[in-house]
Amino acid sequence: MANKTHNFFISNNDGNFEQCLKCSICTVYCPVSAVDPLFPGPKQAGPDGERYRLKNPDFYDESLKLCLNCKRCEVACPHDVRIGDIIQRARLQHSPHKPGIRARLLASTDLVGRWATRLSPAINTAISLKSSKEFGHQMLGIHKHYDFPTYARQTFVKWFEKNALPQQGGFEKKVVYFHGCHVNYNDPAPGMALVRVMNKLGYGVELIDDEKCCGNPFMANGMPQRALQLAFRNMNSLRQIANKGLEVITTSSTCTFTIRDEYKFVLGLDNADIRDKVSLATRFIFKKLEDEELELPPVRPDFKIRIAYHTACHMEKLGWAFYSANLLRQIPGVELVMLDSLCCGMAGTYGFKTENFERSQKIGQPLFNAIKEANVDAVVTDCEMCHSQIAMSTGMKVLHPIEILDMAFS
Repeated sequence: MANKTHNFFISNNDGNFEQCLKCSICTVYCPVSAVDPLFPGPKQAGPDGERYRLKNPDFYDESLKLCLNCKRCEVACPHDVRIGDIIQRARLQHSPHKPGIRARLLASTDLVGRWATRLSPAINTAISLKSSKEFGHQMLGIHKHYDFPTYARQTFVKWFEKNALPQQGGFEKKVVYFHGCHVNYNDPAPGMALVRVMNKLGYGVELIDDEKCCGNPFMANGMPQRALQLAFRNMNSLRQIANKGLEVITTSSTCTFTIRDEYKFVLGLDNADIRDKVSLATRFIFKKLEDEELELPPVRPDFKIRIAYHTACHMEKLGWAFYSANLLRQIPGVELVMLDSLCCGMAGTYGFKTENFERSQKIGQPLFNAIKEANVDAVVTDCEMCHSQIAMSTGMKVLHPIEILDMAFS
């Protein structure tokens, strides 16, 4: 359990806002500024506003909630100012509004997921009804036009225990898989594919006994102390794994980014000992191939697919789209279209919310248009919420890169 007195806001010097050159290039690259004049822009909301907030917290402006936390401002910044982190911390520290029912429902992925998977046929039917969507729109503030992710009939963990666990002891080499909430409760397919692919590559897969939500939904919905509790639990588990000499792989770019970066720069935790032990599966595989530590298994002779790769915002910040895209290029039969790096507008739970839906769709429209013009069989991305937004807004089939490898190796 986290210490309730822990100060999760790192020092102002660590926020490095004084390095801002005031060049405003961050605003040029900001997806929100491009569609909504009410947002003051990253420079004003971040470094400029922080100078005022340090003098008087009353200078906090609720317009900061329009920020997607996509980190594209940080990617563009020539002086590596952590603009998005500054805005995120300001929202958590100064917002006068306590989280309501909607925020708690959207953030509580484990609690809601455990119950929803047990009742998935009824839950999935209910959330698809027009009357339910209208109720959610009016009473909860979840936009009625959004297709809420459905729940799996069986969690990924239960599938793994029944179908995969007995075989994992036969492998000399092992990896540990941080599956995340979406794979466990909503879409187990990437997790199942990951296990099959790693086994074909000669690696057994283990799960984390005490895996918890990475905490990102709680940070996004104004509950930093709960995010901190989850972060402490996950870091404790990851340290035990690191002490065994094992590496942790993931399939979620957002979970990965949260553990590696936001634990430190938003929650103020010292994660230096475990940060580099957590890597996306595509990066792990690519680097092993590059170091000639493994070879790709044979690909089905009839395998052929034309796909468009979408770089999720947190993948852009990590700088890891290179690994996923170039791993896919190594698969015979794959024709890859690399889309321009554009925000889909979803940003975790941001796009669900009634007040954000129209803005979210406007942000994503250039990406949706590019996808429709690409003439592909499917879209591929490493982010589960980009998956949801793209599928709903374009009608295209959306897959994880690991699912493409699984299809090719089957």
